[in-house]
Amino acid sequence: MNEIAPHVPAAAAENFRSEVKPIWCPGCGHYGVLAALTRAFIALGRPSHEIAVVSGIGCSSRLPAYLTSYGFHGVHGRALPFATGLKVARPELEVVAIGGDGDGFSIGGNHFLHACRRNVDMAYVVMDNEVYGMTKGQPSPTTEPDWDSPMAPGGTGFRPFDPLGVALAAGAGFVARGFSGDPNGVARLIVEAIRFEGFAFVEVLSPCVTFRPEEKEWKHAVHPLEAGPASDPAAAHALVVHHPFGTGVFYRGTPQPMAKHAAPSADLAAIERDFVR
Repeated sequence: MNEIAPHVPAAAAENFRSEVKPIWCPGCGHYGVLAALTRAFIALGRPSHEIAVVSGIGCSSRLPAYLTSYGFHGVHGRALPFATGLKVARPELEVVAIGGDGDGFSIGGNHFLHACRRNVDMAYVVMDNEVYGMTKGQPSPTTEPDWDSPMAPGGTGFRPFDPLGVALAAGAGFVARGFSGDPNGVARLIVEAIRFEGFAFVEVLSPCVTFRPEEKEWKHAVHPLEAGPASDPAAAHALVVHHPFGTGVFYRGTPQPMAKHAAPSADLAAIERDFVR
């Protein structure tokens, strides 16, 4: 905590925690992401009413209820279009979209591609546990092809989705990966992502101890990148390929400030007249 914002007492994290108690399974990696988010928000130095957290559906998407910031719990796969609309309409807000691998890369996969290329100034944090945890353990887009489970005996046989690679190919300006067992490290990545001028993507490896108990071993596999961040997408993808459990910033492109849009009219009568025309 003090590595992130040394001037802020650790107890200040509670200022961003709501009275709603998380209902994740004991040991779920998402607790670490919740801790990281509160620490990141403190480091940013902005009050909770200037931050909005938007989610879709899934275990991870319950997170806005556990914060005192503005929050919107949307529908499956639609966190990014909601967050994009909010940021464009209210550019003065810090907008953070969150979700899981099923929510973000399956039904929300198309939105992920276009959020990367549109480059609206916001951060997207995906808690990746390689399984649909809330719906009892189906393989997700990032599940390895030979993972045997009651839902998919023998595995799906499908090549897993590559979140960082797709983000790079689609044009995201900031691409990073963290591990929920290192909340301070994830907090630093989130702060960097929010401060980046453009669309920033952070994948967080977040073990599901209920349906993927073998993921507890991730803590022995993760390691910080020795190189990076790359300033070229191709070089960044080489880092992704060679470091499947690497953590840190893989790519930081040239910041591109979001285009300015005219303020929406608050005159309902004028809006009605324009609609009639």
